[in-house]
Amino acid sequence: MLVPRLLAAAVACAITFAAACPARAARDRGPLASFQDELSAASMRAPGHVAIAVQDIATGLTTGVNAGAEMPAASTIKIPVMVEVFRQLVAGRFDLNTLVTVRADDRDWGSGDLSDARVGTRYPVGQLLSLMIDVSDNTATNMLIRLVGRQQINHTMARLGLSHTRLTDFIRSDGPIRWALRSSPADMVHLLDRMARSQLIDEWSSRAMIEILRDQQHNGLLPEPLPSGTEVAHKTGTLHDTLNDVGIVYMGSEPYVIAVMTTDLPTLDSGRRFIRGVSRMTYDALERFAMWRERNGDPFELPADTSAPPIETPDQMMWTTQTGNAAPPDASTLPAVPVATAAPAVVPTTAPIAPPA
Repeated sequence: MLVPRLLAAAVACAITFAAACPARAARDRGPLASFQDELSAASMRAPGHVAIAVQDIATGLTTGVNAGAEMPAASTIKIPVMVEVFRQLVAGRFDLNTLVTVRADDRDWGSGDLSDARVGTRYPVGQLLSLMIDVSDNTATNMLIRLVGRQQINHTMARLGLSHTRLTDFIRSDGPIRWALRSSPADMVHLLDRMARSQLIDEWSSRAMIEILRDQQHNGLLPEPLPSGTEVAHKTGTLHDTLNDVGIVYMGSEPYVIAVMTTDLPTLDSGRRFIRGVSRMTYDALERFAMWRERNGDPFELPADTSAPPIETPDQMMWTTQTGNAAPPDASTLPAVPVATAAPAVVPTTAPIAPPA
């Protein structure tokens, strides 16, 4: 592949700045190169197996360690389930007030209180969404999987370009859940990035899903080390020797997406420490990056015309650029989903979900 002269010059300067470029060039590369080094060093000291992906939403720059590694998704798989629910909601198959009946085979005692619900009890879709995401209720999840269809969830994720995300069973805490629920940090970041840009299903759906994720009740991983008041729309996942957390971090006006997955952990506490450390490291690095961009006239800013080549910079030898503002080729409009920017006609009255303001 031909390398543009500008990129070649930038990379050469980044590599040989001590000999051929002014000493100031080392400082002007920005903080992202050192952030990549920090992530790599942290992963070398990590417990078990880890995989990380980070994307700066403003610029589309991404980095990570083992970002494409397929890992046990645990309860982070509930985000793809939520996406399919909203896809079918917008298509008009049901609304947020549609009642779903508890069946005996829906119930799972691994997480959530709905496992004690009497068979035959009915719950609205909107309430099940909140229970599935915010308290990670497995029974609510199984009810929604049954409503939308497991094959449809997998098909939609494939259409969105998620090559490692699949759901091959319902949520069974005492079964082979490690292999039944799979994803990768790169897949999760891709999904959440589209959501953050209001491009997942449609604008209303993206914003509504973010509001649900913001109400997450399990906040001891990604949010725990961040400054007080930092908003994080995220979903955790825990399974025996596995800890995951994926989400959108609202760092003032500079949000970013992060996915950290860990498995084969010697203890869950070691995984907690690792995820918290990566979370704080990422926040600090992207905060420095935002300040650096402001001082340097934001050379990383995406061009207004997203079909134009991205601006090349020295840090691109460690980061890849995604245009972000345009859907990727394999994420074309899903079948039977109309384009919409307004809420569906039926607004829930029994579930805490409404079109975001």
